[in-house]
Amino acid sequence: MRCSYCYSPPLAGEGMSREIAFRALELGAGLGGRSCGIVLFGGEPLLHRELIEAVIGRARELTRQGGPSFHFKLTTNGLGLDRTFLDYASSNDILVAMSFDGVREAHDAHRRLADGSPSFDPLLARLDELLAARPYSSVLSVVSPDTARYLADSVTFLVERGCRYLIMSLDYAARWQEPDLAVLEQQYQRLGELYVEWTRAGRKFYLSPFEVKIASHVKGCAFGEDRCELGERQISVDPRGHLYPCVQFTRAGPSSEWCIGHVSTGLDLGARQRIRENARHAKEPCQSCAVRQRCNHTCGCLNWQTMGTIHAVSPVLCRHEQMLLPIADRVAATLYRERSPLFLHKHYNAAYPLLSLIEDGLEG
Repeated sequence: MRCSYCYSPPLAGEGMSREIAFRALELGAGLGGRSCGIVLFGGEPLLHRELIEAVIGRARELTRQGGPSFHFKLTTNGLGLDRTFLDYASSNDILVAMSFDGVREAHDAHRRLADGSPSFDPLLARLDELLAARPYSSVLSVVSPDTARYLADSVTFLVERGCRYLIMSLDYAARWQEPDLAVLEQQYQRLGELYVEWTRAGRKFYLSPFEVKIASHVKGCAFGEDRCELGERQISVDPRGHLYPCVQFTRAGPSSEWCIGHVSTGLDLGARQRIRENARHAKEPCQSCAVRQRCNHTCGCLNWQTMGTIHAVSPVLCRHEQMLLPIADRVAATLYRERSPLFLHKHYNAAYPLLSLIEDGLEG
């Protein structure tokens, strides 16, 4: 079910008060729709467990009073995960996404503890606990130029560890050079081979960005409905209650053009509409591109983060999309020609996620 609005209150660093968090919930409840998604992030949200519990308790009250059905997702670095919180997450149906970059060399390259020591070993133990308690939890991995060479090994490591949902994101802001991108392309080739191998073996998994690119072909023109459209479905809330069209824009501050209201006064609909219209303008370099309908160039948040404007597209993004699409298409074509039951079920049956959950429950 698609959430009508997604509130993302930062729960670390400066810290969000209970009053601001409750007003954000109430604003979401009053915007209409039967469902409202709440994404808890930071900083590190698990530094504020009492606030998390208060937010969820208040959301349940609003639902009982006739408000929308709230559903929750929490992103964490994993250091604060323990059995107590995992039990709480299970009983309150909180989807937990944990950051983990794969094999030791990749993970420890950029994820260090406060004292500078590696985090691989302590976080691997947390990851194992998370997957045991919540098998469908997402694992978030960031790929940088210096870790690209480990990508296929990292994905293999995580899949063998029991990860079913892997979300790989490129560090677009890093200084990617052509040799780095060539290494990444080789790794994607290897991942494509593994994707075919695992699918043939009947192994269930979700591997972004392959799944997204395959879906962009299967869905055709309808794929545009799933792409990021700035200001359409997501609203982010900073610790002081200011509203923004996406999480990256919170650092622009309340005096910027990206602030679209406050939880105490509501949405500035005019500002939101202006951002929507600006984001929809076609990017000049993309006009003649053959893959523009399948590309991630519409993500205004990413464009702003990398280029300082929503109207320009990062050359790294452009190169990445043109690299990845042919590989994903070859993978899909191979499995389609073979009439792979799992592949066809996964990509051509809209009921697959639900049916898969039911099937896994029966197997368990």
